[in-house]
Amino acid sequence: MSRPSSTGPSANKPCSKQPPPQPQHAPSPAAPPAAATISAAGPGSSAVPAAAAVISGAGGGGGAGPVSPQHHELTSLFECPVCFDYVLPPILQCQAGHLVCNQCRQKLSCCPTCRGALTPSIRNLAMEKVASAVLFPCKYATTGCSLTLHHTEKPEHEDICEYRPYSCPCPGASCKWQGSLEAVMSHLMHAHKSITTLQGEDIVFLATDINLPGAVDWVMMQSCFGHHFMLVLEKQEKYEGHQQFFAIVLLIGTRKQAENFAYRLELNGNRRRLTWEATPRSIHDGVSAAIMNSDCLVFDTAIAHLFADNGNLGINVTISTCCP
Repeated sequence: MSRPSSTGPSANKPCSKQPPPQPQHAPSPAAPPAAATISAAGPGSSAVPAAAAVISGAGGGGGAGPVSPQHHELTSLFECPVCFDYVLPPILQCQAGHLVCNQCRQKLSCCPTCRGALTPSIRNLAMEKVASAVLFPCKYATTGCSLTLHHTEKPEHEDICEYRPYSCPCPGASCKWQGSLEAVMSHLMHAHKSITTLQGEDIVFLATDINLPGAVDWVMMQSCFGHHFMLVLEKQEKYEGHQQFFAIVLLIGTRKQAENFAYRLELNGNRRRLTWEATPRSIHDGVSAAIMNSDCLVFDTAIAHLFADNGNLGINVTISTCCP
């Protein structure tokens, strides 16, 4: 059965796609389907405080809940005076004992607290021992994360924290926008006005001019079940001399929300069918990771031409809810 077709403006952006001194150690102290055409274009002192007693016995592992004033006072001693993040092991100090985090230290020529020399590098082993007994708040505590973590767990958690800012989900674009989840759709509507949005859980995503050379992205939005989904088709040369297409659906939402849905992508034509079914990814995960792991619908140009019609490729997209 043929599907009704509606066209809209294009959404996609083109995508031509002396050794350092050694440290010294300091002493220890069901709607009808629709279709859209998507055109491609082409702090202070380092002395160990007596307050360390308040975390006696606190080994590794994270937790959640209110932090005591004593614990907050202790962790504040690890605040970097430049970026206000925490100074974590390996902890280096200036000759006067002031701390600065390793990321900021690489950009400085003198201590930001006393203006003294940062070289030679001096390890503060005492503060490192204290840091190993302290649980540090996640850097996104101000936006809602209540976890406190051992310093070895902190970086990995913050890379995937649900409370970290969302980046613009448009692939291939140079947009550097970041903001809250609630602001993502508003950003897309105002900064990427050319993106087409279709309503309903069953639509047709029609990508035009798939024979364009180089790396190309086709993007559109699908709205259903009270949520917005981003449909992405990318063409890129993942292996030298071998162009491939990657199609995926992302939820404008969290990973937990994404688990409530499933999507199906289907190519039909000439008595052939190619189908992919999966759980949509959150836009927090982005498209790149899925493509890198081939966790999406993948097909090469030869397959694309089997289903294309005059250089245009239609993909049936169905979103469904998962049973509890």
